[in-house]
Amino acid sequence: MPHLNHRPTLVVMVKEPHPGRVKTRLGRDIGLTASAWWFRHQVARLLRRIEDPRWDIALAVSPDVEGLQSRIWPEHLPRVAQGKGDLGDRMARLLRGMPKGPVCIIGADIPGITRARIAEAFAALGGHDAVFGPAPDGGYWLVGLKRQRPVPPRLFEAVRWSSETALSDSAATMAGLRIAHVAILRDVDTLSDLKALSQVCR
Repeated sequence: MPHLNHRPTLVVMVKEPHPGRVKTRLGRDIGLTASAWWFRHQVARLLRRIEDPRWDIALAVSPDVEGLQSRIWPEHLPRVAQGKGDLGDRMARLLRGMPKGPVCIIGADIPGITRARIAEAFAALGGHDAVFGPAPDGGYWLVGLKRQRPVPPRLFEAVRWSSETALSDSAATMAGLRIAHVAILRDVDTLSDLKALSQVCR
C-alpha cells in the first residue's frame, strides 16, 4: 500500500439488529427474527475480520441515539451517528466529517469483505481520487475518497438507490475525479443471495 500522509479511516455502516428493521427482504424469506440474528452475527464476524493496524475503524450507527448507546457493538470502536436523510446524504456527511486522510465506507452485510479487499481499496486511492467496490446488482459494497481534493458539493445527489444504476449514478456526481474499481462482491438481501454465497464458500 502506498505511503499516505494521514492514516486511512474505514467506516462501517450498521443498524441496530431489531427484527423488522434490518434485512427485511431476507426476513421475508427466512423470518424477521432469523434475518436480524443473521445480521447481528454477520457484523460481529466482519468487525473481527477487518480490524487491522493499517487503518482506523469507525462505526456509523443507526438509529442515532440508540446506536451510540448500544451494547451490541464492540466498545473499543468509536461511533458516529448516521444522521438524517437518504443513504447518499448520510454517506456524504461521513465522507466530509471523518478525520483527515483517505476514507472508505462499507456496508455491514457483505460476507466477502476481508482485510485484503480493504487494503486493495485504500491502495487504489494512491493513484485515484475515488474508489468503488461494485456489487453484481449495479450497486456497490464500498465507496471511498482520497480527500486531497474537496469532496464534490453534489456528492450522491439524485442517485437511484437500490437500483441497477446506483453505482453509475454515484460516479456521475464525482465529475473530474479519477475513479478506480476494485473487486466485485455480493451483499445479502435474499435467501438466494445467502445460498449463492454458501456455494462460493464451500
